[in-house]
Amino acid sequence: MNSTTITSEILLQNIQPILSLGFAGFLLAILLTPIYTRFAYKYHWWKKPRKESLTGEKAVVFQKLHNEKHKRHIPTMAGLVCIIAIAAITILFNFDRRETWLPLATLLLFGGLGLVDDLSNVFLRSDKRGGLTPKTQIAALVALSALGSWWFYEKLGYNAIALPYFGDVTIGVLYIPLFILVVVATSKSVSITDGLDGLAGGLLAMAFGVFSVLSLLQGNFMLASFCCTVVGVMLAYTWFNIHPARFFMGQTGSTALGAVLGVVAMLTNSLFLLPIIGCIFVVEAGSSIVQVFSKKVFKRKLLLSAPLHHHFEAIGWPETKVTMRFWILGQVAGVLALLIAVLGGFVVL
Repeated sequence: MNSTTITSEILLQNIQPILSLGFAGFLLAILLTPIYTRFAYKYHWWKKPRKESLTGEKAVVFQKLHNEKHKRHIPTMAGLVCIIAIAAITILFNFDRRETWLPLATLLLFGGLGLVDDLSNVFLRSDKRGGLTPKTQIAALVALSALGSWWFYEKLGYNAIALPYFGDVTIGVLYIPLFILVVVATSKSVSITDGLDGLAGGLLAMAFGVFSVLSLLQGNFMLASFCCTVVGVMLAYTWFNIHPARFFMGQTGSTALGAVLGVVAMLTNSLFLLPIIGCIFVVEAGSSIVQVFSKKVFKRKLLLSAPLHHHFEAIGWPETKVTMRFWILGQVAGVLALLIAVLGGFVVL
């Protein structure tokens, strides 16, 4: 378990550069946004709304809830702004082979996959939702995650997971499939959650904020700076994405940032904190899985619409109410995760 003792003097010395990179990420993303919006609106990067549910029938409830939103022609692929801003700050001021190049490589590779999905969604003419098929998405996510798992296991020697209060447990080669599962699941969960104005952006800012603090307490200062950079960029994105959204991050952003969240969890050896920090992502993905299972097995829906945030909309909650309450739950979960990290031995103060 990564539990290096860090003195208060060392913490204070590193807080300033960490926060500075967070501010730099926020400022750069704000500056890049007008460039993106000029191209997005000029070339009509409109996102096609889904017309079918996860099991293939018409998504009647979803269309009723969001038909008006998509009539406004809101562009997608704003994740490009996030990726460029994070990558630029990291390469220029915070590149480190031990701590930041793996999250950076993940950001770029998974961002590329998400970009292909978004481009096919925007430009391929179809009456159905465009984009890569679910099977193609999963296959590509598994392939990229397998590459990362091999690097962690063979090159970095990762073969154990940390359990709260018990320390490290060696799992050997099982680390490889576990890594793949974590990164794929986290990436897909963030993509599923990205369905309301401001929801995913705000939750990602909170999650990376927690990992920034956790990395700082572990002595991984450059990783803490990377996470803080992501926080700054996500706050800038959320500034424009809150209701009514001016644009969406698309698969370009959600696929990449979700995967990075999983990789950071593995880098900090805090896998068992990840479901707490990202509890809303877990619940959102879980609600979709349960909905599909119920419809396939019992031939009935448990929710009016999946994932869960659409169910709350369907029962009458305003979109902003769902978003802000999920933000609150994300904040509470983040504090709980840090408390467990300290008490459970993930860090030593």
